[in-house]
Amino acid sequence: MSRLCHIIWNPDIDLFTLGGFPIRYYSLMWVIGLAAAYLLVKKYFKDMKIEQERFEPLFLYCFLSILIGARLGHCIFYDPGYYFSSPATMVEMILPVSFTPSFHFTGYSGLASHGGTIGIFIGILLYSHKYKVRLLTVLDLVCVATPATACCIRLGNLMNSEIVGKATGTDFGFVFAQLGEDFPRHPAQLYEALAYLVIFVIISIIYKRHKELVGKGFYIGFCLTAIFAFRFFVEFFKEVQSPWEEALPIDMGQILSIPFVIAGICLIKYSLSIRHHSVRHQTDSKR
Repeated sequence: MSRLCHIIWNPDIDLFTLGGFPIRYYSLMWVIGLAAAYLLVKKYFKDMKIEQERFEPLFLYCFLSILIGARLGHCIFYDPGYYFSSPATMVEMILPVSFTPSFHFTGYSGLASHGGTIGIFIGILLYSHKYKVRLLTVLDLVCVATPATACCIRLGNLMNSEIVGKATGTDFGFVFAQLGEDFPRHPAQLYEALAYLVIFVIISIIYKRHKELVGKGFYIGFCLTAIFAFRFFVEFFKEVQSPWEEALPIDMGQILSIPFVIAGICLIKYSLSIRHHSVRHQTDSKR
């Protein structure tokens, strides 16, 4: 029996240089993911006949909240010992710089999806209150597009050779040459990207057939349940991001995923119960 082949993964992380600043594939995938979400949610707002004037500010709220939430989530959840060790390192939580061993620009190299999810929920809550759009409606519409953005971000992680999987122990996998390794690992980033693409296709099909579920919490519930249930599963194939996680029975990514899955299941049940009562009321009214 022939052995499975591995892939030597060694892409240049920089796409090109612009004015002396490198433009990385990771940044490009973030831009593509956000642009896709912008266009999709704009279309969904139009489907729901919500004024476009109310849509335009949403992108800014989402962009800032997901970036701030993802950055703070990484610092607080995965490396609090470092970031709370001095005033200088606390500044590094907010600004894309490092003071060790000397001051230099680093970019935002640490972003956590769980923190980004919390951040975007807070951002949409603030947006919904200010622009008088029902909270569950906005959350549902944003969550129909979210898996597409998540797919792009994980492809960016793959191009950066970060958030790698565990060694496969076989000839199957990706050899991450940028890490100076010569053995195959699980391409966990690719696993997640493909899963999120499938979730996006499924949720898009459901949305096309059941727009009446928008505003009832079904789509945010489905999105949270599907994404974080898979995230819990795929963590078994990933290396821990911080050494102290090795002392835990499950890693931090799995611990943080559990409440999101529970919240998602509760929202699905809530939305379906509302739909059931609505259908029952309509049936009774016709008698």
